Amino acid sequence: MIHKRIRPFNTKQTYPEQKLDNDLSQGVVARGTMVFLRGQVAQDLDTRESLHVGDAGKQTAKTMENIKMLLEEAGSEMGHICRIVVYLTDIRYREAVYQEMGKWMKGVHPCSTGLVVPALARPEWVVEIEVTAVIPDAA
Repeated sequence: MIHKRIRPFNTKQTYPEQKLDNDLSQGVVARGTMVFLRGQVAQDLDTRESLHVGDAGKQTAKTMENIKMLLEEAGSEMGHICRIVVYLTDIRYREAVYQEMGKWMKGVHPCSTGLVVPALARPEWVVEIEVTAVIPDAA
């Protein structure tokens, strides 16, 4: 494995009362050039149109699609994400957001922090996700 994942775990064991399945770690030691993505939302990056208003799960799917696309444009990939920060406007969106996010992050085990905030930059956005990844050094 390129990056050292410290104490990887799955949220099924950590939060058994919640219907989550996210591979996370307590820490990540990464090698390579760092890639910082600004917080991504359910927005078409070409037209700036907000998508999936009122649906936290679909907003998360579009957000993760944007993250994947931007990482690939930078020369990285989802497997090289080291840190993820999730901002929700309502704690009730947590399950839908983390279930969708978990599909995209299976086997990655990034460090993760989740916050509930009063609002995001536009009222129709209910989730924003920020990631830090790397472009690994050549072997």
